[in-house]
Order: sequence, then structure tokens, then C-alpha cells
Amino acid sequence: MRLIFDIFGQTLRTLWAHKLRSFLTMFGIAWGVGSLLLLVGLGEGFRTGNRKQFDELGEDVMFTWGGRAPAVNDNFNSLRQYYLTDRDYQDILTQCPDVRAVTPDIRRNDIRAVSDFYQSSGPIFGVLPNFAEIRYVPLANGRWLNEMDVAQSRRVIVLGDETRRVLFSGRPFLGSTILLNGIRYQVIGSVKRVGHGDNNDQNLWSFLPFSAMRQDFPMLNVGEVQDAVSLVNYQPQSRALHEAAQLEVHKVIARNHGFDYTNLDSYDEWDTVGTSDSVGKIFDAMNVFLGSVGLVTLALGAIGVINIMLVAVADRTREIGLRKALGATNLSIMFQFFVEGAFLTLLSGGLGMGGAAALMGLLSFLPSPPGWDTPRLVPWTAAAAVGFLAISGVVAGLYPARKAALLQPVEALRRE
Repeated sequence: MRLIFDIFGQTLRTLWAHKLRSFLTMFGIAWGVGSLLLLVGLGEGFRTGNRKQFDELGEDVMFTWGGRAPAVNDNFNSLRQYYLTDRDYQDILTQCPDVRAVTPDIRRNDIRAVSDFYQSSGPIFGVLPNFAEIRYVPLANGRWLNEMDVAQSRRVIVLGDETRRVLFSGRPFLGSTILLNGIRYQVIGSVKRVGHGDNNDQNLWSFLPFSAMRQDFPMLNVGEVQDAVSLVNYQPQSRALHEAAQLEVHKVIARNHGFDYTNLDSYDEWDTVGTSDSVGKIFDAMNVFLGSVGLVTLALGAIGVINIMLVAVADRTREIGLRKALGATNLSIMFQFFVEGAFLTLLSGGLGMGGAAALMGLLSFLPSPPGWDTPRLVPWTAAAAVGFLAISGVVAGLYPARKAALLQPVEALRRE
């Protein structure tokens, strides 16, 4: 045990005697480890930020709007506009087995809301109660819309957080009434704030019962269509079935509006499941690329340690010869240089990890732009860095140590 402490003491004295050389060597390793963790952490920040944006839409939600279809099949020179209707919603609900849940909505952006204090304008949605089960609508106060509100066409409203703040500015609002284009509605609830920073469009949304919306604020510019809806929101039975669910919806809409369901240009839709999967693959590739860059940087630092240790062997050739002449074994010589190389590598790697973690912690206090989250330490990256450091430490220590141990005492003492 004493021998081990002596070797560690000798290692520290040697490193201190060559402070600048030791610092530069350790800086290379620390920079490599820190770069690896920080680059992958930034990529993971983009991934989690993107995932949060999708989560704020709803879980595995898919959208379809009205579109433009050929007036005559296979003739794209003349297109006609079609609008989704209650029939489309009902058929999707009853005839699409791979669709787990579906809900229509009507939305208008031209409705002015006036309270006793202020006025505001923002998107107004006419929805069914199950809208909150498909879309992400976290309730903050009061209650959500229910079946009786729809059945009786009650004039009640659930306010978005930003709309509530503008209309009532900190004053009590539950049970209060507001005017929507001159029509009186009672406030029954409010939604929690979603998003952050300037990304607050969704906080301007307010919600009415679907029947009251159709009665008071039907869709505009839809020709003679009496039961038009703005869009249909739906969820597949599982993520793996999102394409099957989409195909079933395509067939229903194409049949109801008289065009070929294989004509994909006739649909206006968004499959967030497919988009999320595609974005995830991009982030996976980005993580591999950023991780590779970090590993190359780390490898260069490890090569620097090997070079420095070889220089140390050359500088201490006479010392090695003297120790071996006094009875030091090859194993003790080898162990000393191995400890120095491994110590340099692991200490500098630990400093790199600590620096990267500290920087990520500081970034967590800064506001994040939309679609981006605070970088965080990724466990598999840290494990890879530790494993690579261990291998680098062994190589950086053993190769120069073996070279030192194989020196012949007489030849070593002759060198200047």
C-alpha cells in the first residue's frame, strides 16, 4: 500500500514539475470530453423541445382539412374546392376501425370578445367535449365543456390563458359574462398556459360548445354547405397504425366528395405521428454525427497524452536507468508510467464532464427559444465517454510504460 502511495506522490510531483505541459495535455482531454457531452446534449435539447411542441398538440393526433379535388377524375386542369362536413366526421367515427378517437371543430378568427374591462380577439373554436381528450387542453380553473352544453347549445365559453389575462387582467372571471360579436356568453373555465416566451398563439384560443358555435358563428365562405366543419382531429389506435388510419380516412373523404382516394394531392392534412418519427430520425442522425465529432476530438486528446508520456519517458531515461540499476523491477517502472498516463486521462476527463454539466446547468437558467429545450447530460454519452476514457487511459499509460520498462539500465545511464 505504501508503494502505491509513493507512486502516486511521484506522479503528482512529476506533473507539477511540468505544469504547462500537464495543463495543455489535460486541456485537450477535457475539451474532447466536454465537447462530446455538450454537442450530444444540445442535440438532445432540440429533440426534447421538438417533442414538447408535438405533445402540446395532443398525443398522436392527426388532422385533415377540406381540400381541392379534380372536377373530373384524373383531370387536374380543373379543381373544385370541397369542405369537410358532419357526415365525414360521423363516417370516420363509425367506419374506420384503425381510428381510436375523432372530433370535428369549427373555428373563426374574426370574433371580437368584450368584457366589462377590456376587449380581445383571437381564434374561437366550436368543439365537442372529447376535443380535450384528443388535443392537449389542460384546464386551469372552472370546468370543461360537457355533453349537456352541446345538447342544449348553451352559450358558455372556456378561455385561453392569454385571452383570460387580457379580458380580466387579474380580476375574478368564473361566472362572468363576455360579449362575442354582441352575443352574451358565460365564462365557465380557463385553460393553463402552454408554450413559453413568444410562442403563445395557442393561449389565445377559446372554446365554445360545437352546437352553439354552429348556431351563432357558422363557417364563412363555404358556399351552400350547411354543416361544414373547419377540420377533423383524429388519433390512430396506435402509432404503428397511423398510416392505416390515414388510408381509411382518405377512403371515407374521397367517397363522400367524389374523387379517387389514391389522389393524395386532393387532401390537406397533417400526420404529426409521421412528422414526429421523421424528426426523431433526423435527431438520431444528428446525435451520431455530433457524437462522432466529440469522439474524434477526444481521440486527438488521447493521442496528445500518449505523445506527452513518450516525451516524459525520453526526458527521464537516465532516471529510469538509475532506478533499474538500484533494483527497480520492470513491473514497478511500468506501473509508475501507467499511473501517470491514466491519471492524466481520467482526471482531465472528469474535469471535462464537470465543465459540460456546469455549462448545461447555467443554460437551464436562460430562456429557451421555441422548439428547443435546455441541453442535458445524456446517460449513454456519459457512459461512452467514461468507457473511451478508460481505454484511452490504459493505452496512454501502457504503451509509454512498456517502452520505459524495456530500457536496459546501462544503455539508459549512457544517454544524455
